[in-house]
Amino acid sequence: MTCKSGSHTCVNLTAEFTKAVTDYLLVETELAPADVALVFGSNGRKALANKAADLYHKKLVKKIIVSGGVKRDFSKTEAEKFRKAISRLKKHEPIQYIIGETEFFDLNFKVTPDVLIPRPETEDLVRWIIQDQHKTNLDVLDLCTGSGCIAISLSKYLKDATVSALDISTSALAIAKENAENNNTNIHFLLKDILASDSLPQHYDVIVSNPPYVRNLEKDLMSNNVLEHEPHLALFVEDDNPLIFYNKIISLSKTHLKPNGTLYLEINEFLGEATQALLDSDSFTNIELKKDIFGKDRMLKATLTL
Repeated sequence: MTCKSGSHTCVNLTAEFTKAVTDYLLVETELAPADVALVFGSNGRKALANKAADLYHKKLVKKIIVSGGVKRDFSKTEAEKFRKAISRLKKHEPIQYIIGETEFFDLNFKVTPDVLIPRPETEDLVRWIIQDQHKTNLDVLDLCTGSGCIAISLSKYLKDATVSALDISTSALAIAKENAENNNTNIHFLLKDILASDSLPQHYDVIVSNPPYVRNLEKDLMSNNVLEHEPHLALFVEDDNPLIFYNKIISLSKTHLKPNGTLYLEINEFLGEATQALLDSDSFTNIELKKDIFGKDRMLKATLTL
C-alpha cells in the first residue's frame, strides 16, 4: 500500500514483511527468540522481542510467530531496504545476518556470515562459568572464539578477569574485535590454528571452547538456513574423527591450565559420553556432563588435578 506524506511517497510494508517473517519462522528451529522480532521502530522491536523471549523461556511455545508489526509508513529508500530484507528472508537467510546483529547474554553482537550466530545453549555455558568462578583476576582463554560472544560476555561478568580469545579465521577475529570494542571490553585476540598448535601463550585459570562439532552425517538434521548461510569451517567435522578438536583442546589444557584450573566445553549432543571419556581421571577431577535448556547433553567441565 502506498500513501502520500508531505513531498515524498511512503510505502507500508508491514503486512508483507510480517508474512515473510512468519513464513520464515515456521520452518526455523534454532532461532534465538530475541531475534525473531524484526519489526519497525526500536521500541516496538524491543517490546516484541522481550515478549517473544518471555514466551520462549517459559516454554509456552516452541516457535515464535510474529502476528503483527508496528504500523508506520516508509520512504522509498526505506521501502527498498525492507524489500531486500523480505527477499533475503524468503531465501531463509538467518534473520540475524539481515539485521546485522544479535543479542547474547544481554549484550549486542555484530554478526555476518563470517561467524556463527550465537545460540541460547551457549549462554548456558557462559552462565555456568560465571556461577562457578568467584575469584578475581582470573586468566581466561576462549578457543575458537568466532564472534567473541563467550570471551566478551565473560570479560563483562567475571570481575577483573584477563580474557584472551583465539580463532583460525582472520575474518571472524575482525568481527570479534569490533564486538569487543562495541561492548567496552579489552580482549587479547590471537590468530592461531588450534589443531596445528602444540602450545598456548601462557597458563590459565579457565579454558573454554565451543569448537566445530557437527558431523557431516548430521547435515540432514539441520535446517537450510544454517547449511546455506553459516560458516562450515566453524560448524563441521569429519564423520571418522568427530572429536578431533576436543582431543587437541584437552591435550593443551593438561599442560596450560593452572593447578585446579577448569576446562569448559560445549559439545555435540550425540557425543556427550564419548567426549567425557576423553577426560581421563588421572589428569582431571570433578568431571561433569550437563544438559542445556532443551534437555540435551551440551556442556562438560573438568578440573585439572594437582
